[in-house]
Amino acid sequence: MSNPLRHLAIIMDGNGRWAKERGLRRIKGHEAGVETIRRITRYCAEHPEIETLTLYAFSTENWKRPKMEVDYLMYLLERLVHTERKLYAEKGVRFETIGDLSPLSKKLRNTIEETKRITRSHDRLSQVLALNYGGRDEIVRSVRRVLEAGEEINEANITRRLDTPFGDVDLMIRTSGEQRLSNFLLWQLSYAELAFTPTYWPDFSVEELESLIEQYKQRQRKFGGI
Repeated sequence: MSNPLRHLAIIMDGNGRWAKERGLRRIKGHEAGVETIRRITRYCAEHPEIETLTLYAFSTENWKRPKMEVDYLMYLLERLVHTERKLYAEKGVRFETIGDLSPLSKKLRNTIEETKRITRSHDRLSQVLALNYGGRDEIVRSVRRVLEAGEEINEANITRRLDTPFGDVDLMIRTSGEQRLSNFLLWQLSYAELAFTPTYWPDFSVEELESLIEQYKQRQRKFGGI
């Protein structure tokens, strides 16, 4: 019996190196990466099993990048969230975010909240963008919420107070050849299957995703058992 795949998470890595190898500015890599987000989201919305697609879009550490690049990433995010409403409606995609949105611009936050409102009744796929997100930060904020609610600190309460209500990840993919988690969904990845590909995110195709899913289906998931 093959493994069910309900929650797919992806670290979208390699935009900058993709651009550099082509003699382009890094922002061109980010632009190309947006097109890949569209392709992969459309595929996941049409997949018979996938219910949640979580994409690592901007980490808490990404603020260390040059201001011009950060500003352009914020512009791309705002444009993506706004323009994808047509795809969300066509494919029944619900838009969600995880992470601390407070440092983002008011314009970007308003666009995010409006898109969430517009898509909240969609139930084919939840596309979750991790924005200003860090796994350790999420756990700290979850524990703080548990304490503020006067609840006992245990696994169930911490899980319930996390940013995402979408449950544990089944398969996590990282592109670009790097083989680390980079502070992504540390709690939710506890028993996830991991896959790493040397392909840069702008070149990541539906066909390669299908191949990685097929490999995942053949794995034996033990969840700490025998």
